[in-house]
Amino acid sequence: MADDPTVTDEVVAALRDTGDPRLQELLTGLVRHLHAFARETRLTQEEWERAIGFLTATGQMCTDTRQEFILLSDVLGLSMLVETINDRHSPGTTESTVLGPFHMTESPVRELGADIDLVGGGEACVVSGQVLSRDGTPLPGAVVDVWQADGNGFYDVQQPDVQPAGNGRGLFTADGEGRFWFRTCVPSPYPIPTDGPVGGLLRATGRHPYRPAHIHFIASAAGHTPVTTHIFVAGSDYLDSDAVFAVKPGLVTDFAPVDDPSAAGEFGVANPFRQARFDLVLEPS
Repeated sequence: MADDPTVTDEVVAALRDTGDPRLQELLTGLVRHLHAFARETRLTQEEWERAIGFLTATGQMCTDTRQEFILLSDVLGLSMLVETINDRHSPGTTESTVLGPFHMTESPVRELGADIDLVGGGEACVVSGQVLSRDGTPLPGAVVDVWQADGNGFYDVQQPDVQPAGNGRGLFTADGEGRFWFRTCVPSPYPIPTDGPVGGLLRATGRHPYRPAHIHFIASAAGHTPVTTHIFVAGSDYLDSDAVFAVKPGLVTDFAPVDDPSAAGEFGVANPFRQARFDLVLEPS
């Protein structure tokens, strides 16, 4: 029977024949850190059992349209840490941020200028921009994947009986100058789901579940590294206390009020409306 000082070394030794060197490195690091955590905190048997129960419940909460483990990673800051470690963007290119737990379904292909707000009820908004390479060259035909919550702070997958599938989502192909634009509603701050284990964790630690208002983007183009990012609504609540730690100052964007019947008619929205412009600048591969 292994005693406490030797068990870690025995487990690490058992990994020595792992065929994939990177897998061996990851598992070895995981074992050493987990064992160090248990020793440092003097983890009790009851606490270990509760942790196993928590992880089991987290897995049981996952469905085809909900990823509770991503949510857990988000609220622990791990998602943002991994994103930061792997974000090698050059100055002037768009910063990345977390994917979030709601990119669980394919965005419907839409024409440029389409309205992704299929239910209404929010403040009309036009979002536009250009997909560019790092040197400022436009990227014709770039693909822009967009998803957001409705005006009440819910994603379509959260309300399948209320919102039609694909509400708040769109897959756009930029024009010959790399430009994209679409109509939507101004997003609002919203709470991440709290009816599962992650919500219980937030309550136990006295944390709020809110995210500031934002729209998600994934931009990709031939010969370039895709970027996963958000734009955050300037002035939104919770910009300084995002539940998933994903706000970067460079991604905060002005959703400017516009009172211009002519412009509203051109865009096909009610007047007055809000307008946001955000360029997506990609790193060459």
